[in-house]
Amino acid sequence: MCAVKKIAVTGKGGTGKTVLATLLINMLAGQDVKVLAIDADSAMSLPYTLGIEVPSTVSEVRKALVGSEQAKQSLVDGGPTKSVMRDILAKGDGFDLLAMGRPEEPGCFCAVNDLLRFGIDSLTGDYDIVIIDGEAGPEQLNRRVLRSIDLLLVVSDMSARSLETAAGIIKVAQNYEDTERVKHTGLILNRVRDDVPREELLKKAGVPVFGEIPEDDDVNRYDREGISLRTLSADAKAVKAAADILKKAKALD
Repeated sequence: MCAVKKIAVTGKGGTGKTVLATLLINMLAGQDVKVLAIDADSAMSLPYTLGIEVPSTVSEVRKALVGSEQAKQSLVDGGPTKSVMRDILAKGDGFDLLAMGRPEEPGCFCAVNDLLRFGIDSLTGDYDIVIIDGEAGPEQLNRRVLRSIDLLLVVSDMSARSLETAAGIIKVAQNYEDTERVKHTGLILNRVRDDVPREELLKKAGVPVFGEIPEDDDVNRYDREGISLRTLSADAKAVKAAADILKKAKALD
């Protein structure tokens, strides 16, 4: 494959990070590699865009453990984490999918995020490449759910607010300790039309633009009609742009 094993996609909510994650997973699934897809967003959009049902989620596993402190401690202290996570994997066409799910109780997602981190860490070694669709914003970076990432792709649309959010996320990633560091970080501009974002906002992000995805009517239509993005034509503008991003990722050391 390449030196890049773990790719995480994040950004402000609604900027198209799940679209990019889906396109990357779809392209990799057609290659001779073992692919693990991880939906680390409680909104659970990735199963929808991939057109796949999930048998269970990390959140449901956590809920089952709430009544047994002993079982929970065994799981997170080196117990059968890997076995449990394998059991809830959804099997797709050329990939496996682990989904965080939606916590049913109100309040902090800390416990679910902690269990998700254990799941990611325990399963990663079994795959050639891992694509993570992260939660919007910097929280999972702050909590080290997304750690030891080879390539962090921060998606932004062309708005000032979205680029400001992207800059904040990138700043958090750059403050990681060496043992948990994000090796490469890149800004992805999505829904690019003829307009150009202000140069000072791009500079504030602090990393180069890694790729651009043009406004794509096919993606918008598929989303409106509830069609899996896996069926997009290879000639679709967004698919071609994602292919360029993946090619660039493979060239990283």
